[in-house]
Amino acid sequence: MFDDRDMKIAGSKPSESIKRNNVEDTALTLEKIAAAKNLGKNIGVKFCESVNTAFVDDTTDSQMLIQRQFLLSFTVSVTLDELCFDDSAAGIAEKSFLDYLKGHAPQIYATCSDTGAFSFYYLAYRRKIEVERRIGQTFAMLCAHDGDPIYQELGEVLYCWFRSVVQKEIEKCDLAK
Repeated sequence: MFDDRDMKIAGSKPSESIKRNNVEDTALTLEKIAAAKNLGKNIGVKFCESVNTAFVDDTTDSQMLIQRQFLLSFTVSVTLDELCFDDSAAGIAEKSFLDYLKGHAPQIYATCSDTGAFSFYYLAYRRKIEVERRIGQTFAMLCAHDGDPIYQELGEVLYCWFRSVVQKEIEKCDLAK
């Protein structure tokens, strides 16, 4: 068995070098946390500005508009995960993005929380082969236009376009890998 006499108890005051390192690490962390929160908010603003207007003609196809919201929200998630320097920063930015939607566009937030559509997109994304094309095909399928080249192309363009928007925001906030 273990004996308590083997345990060492640290003093109540850590050495000055430990204190100094912790303060420096905390300052850097707080700066990156603030940047990640700002990133999520900025992406939320861009998302709300473009989710129902980008690449839209006079269509009133509500199913397609909902699928566009899913696709753009999915794009935010995977782009943050892939391009942010740190998983924690990506998670903070994504939470900030969702918080922004919840506060400023609750209808869109409610729509974007369907995990079924995300599952289909993740299946296409995780293959890592012709990701853009597969995302476009998935978009067409979810819009009930499976195999329709116009819907496939639209899905591919939406994914690539919003990925570049998110990438620019990541770079602006200095959180890129």
